[in-house]
Amino acid sequence: MVKQKLPKTTAPSAESSPDCGPCTCCTVEAVLSVDERGQMVLPKEVRQKAGIVTGDKLALISWERNGEVCCLALLKAGNLSGMVQGILNPLVQDLKKE
Repeated sequence: MVKQKLPKTTAPSAESSPDCGPCTCCTVEAVLSVDERGQMVLPKEVRQKAGIVTGDKLALISWERNGEVCCLALLKAGNLSGMVQGILNPLVQDLKKE
């Protein structure tokens, strides 16, 4: 698995997302393939690192630019309430600037 560090992005404050510390950058953890049924597999190492276990629910978040989905993100559904605003607001603001 090849990891690639991406440029620094605006990070949410620790107060806005208590379950995750402040981010300093994004990491490409894996490149996934989609099969004919639309399914993907999260590699075991990624699941372990993220603490994802059988039965966990993940929320799929999408961003649109010019009418097309440009970005997708997965969040543990249980963490949505405190994290969404702190994480998504800075990203949305960055997208609006472009």
